[in-house]
Amino acid sequence: MTTSALILIDVQRGFDDPSWGERDNPGAEANVARLLDAWTGPLVLVRHDSTEPGSPLRPGQDGNRFKPELDRAVPDLVFGKRVNSAFHGEVDLDAWLRARGITDLVLAGIQTNMCVETTARVGGNLGYRVRVVLDATFTFGLEDLSAEQLSRATATNLRGGGFAEIVSTDDVV
Repeated sequence: MTTSALILIDVQRGFDDPSWGERDNPGAEANVARLLDAWTGPLVLVRHDSTEPGSPLRPGQDGNRFKPELDRAVPDLVFGKRVNSAFHGEVDLDAWLRARGITDLVLAGIQTNMCVETTARVGGNLGYRVRVVLDATFTFGLEDLSAEQLSRATATNLRGGGFAEIVSTDDVV
């Protein structure tokens, strides 16, 4: 028997700041809420604690707070990180998961091609079965690529590289 944990990455108000630019997947937050409503296993909330002076994700700023969709969450673990991977935060996530016999990870959050993808890659490298709920993530355009292009590239990289399965909210709930 395997145990799955839902890990919600950086679902924070600071990503509503217009400085990020145009995003994809306007339904991401609704899908995160659907995941929360259906989830019965361990729940982990990860927060990006930026050290950049002008970032809306800095601790102490309103943007560092979780989005309202997480208000009803009853997490088993909440912690911050300063880099992309949730495995490199204030908590040894790998040790926490292994101590609970968790072998499967379901990931959602922000940004698809940054913290979600990096966490999926590290999780896959560590031997977890990783599923990324792509329709419960979003990102922003970067350089000459649109948010949609980056999201598709992330799905291709994770699936093609054997790091993670790409699933939908419907697949999980």
